[in-house]
Amino acid sequence: MTPAEFQSLTGASAQTIPDLETFLGMLTEANAVMNLVGPDTLPDFWNRHAWDSAQLLSLAREAKTWADLGAGAGFPGVVLAILLKGRPGAHVWLIDSLGKRCRFLEEVVDRLALPATVINGRAEAQTITVDIVTARAVAPMEKLFGYAQPYLQRGAGGLFLKGEKAESEVAEARKVWQFQAALSVSRSDPRGRIVSVRSLRRVPHL
Repeated sequence: MTPAEFQSLTGASAQTIPDLETFLGMLTEANAVMNLVGPDTLPDFWNRHAWDSAQLLSLAREAKTWADLGAGAGFPGVVLAILLKGRPGAHVWLIDSLGKRCRFLEEVVDRLALPATVINGRAEAQTITVDIVTARAVAPMEKLFGYAQPYLQRGAGGLFLKGEKAESEVAEARKVWQFQAALSVSRSDPRGRIVSVRSLRRVPHL
């Protein structure tokens, strides 16, 4: 995928592409000294990372506030913040428990003047209220739901980027959680799934 193809698919503004190119440059430089993403995925940045993240916006067009749990390298959170830049009321919280990842994210947020806040802490310990809670490559659904539950209880919808094991992860999570879920095919990789979740609560102990 080329930057022009990405722009066509997302309807992004002209300024979005330079911001994403700057982000790619910062990510490539930081990835040389700490493990943020697999180095072999960087040549496919526009599809594997940018478009994979950006597709979430089409599933929650009215959402302005997002929390990205285990934000790591900034997917999907930084990409969402770049795309939401300039939209009144838009804000993305980038939450990660590892300090060095948070320092990288803070550098990106500051350099690109993004509508985002980096939080170094545990996802489930935050008291933020958002429209959507999201995550990519953080944990299996059963564990991820433990991190996301407080946000969903405060009214957020959940949109989680998962791989080809999504169906089995959802089935496993049902042993511990009660929830409504819909799975859609990822537009960046037909093997992937986006899991949309609402009304999450733990299964009562018998």
